[in-house]
Amino acid sequence: MQVDMNGQLGNKGIWIGIAVGAALGIGIALSRRKKSRWDKARELTERVANKTGDLGDATRDIVERVKTIYAQSRRVVEDAGDLWAHGRKLVGY
Repeated sequence: MQVDMNGQLGNKGIWIGIAVGAALGIGIALSRRKKSRWDKARELTERVANKTGDLGDATRDIVERVKTIYAQSRRVVEDAGDLWAHGRKLVGY
């Protein structure tokens, strides 16, 4: 960069200032613009795609828990049936 006798950058400094100001203005304008439904849908799709591994792990955990709950519920129902039958035998029905 050229510096004149007064220690100024000259025209380059002005152009650098204009470029930085324009970049900041464009950045602010883009960050504040209203997003369309398509933009929101794209963001959601990207988030889901990025979390696919986590989603698979969570789904697998949920399925395992449901299997466990089903097995335990079945045992409870079988035990209740056995108790019911035993109670009927004691009463004489």
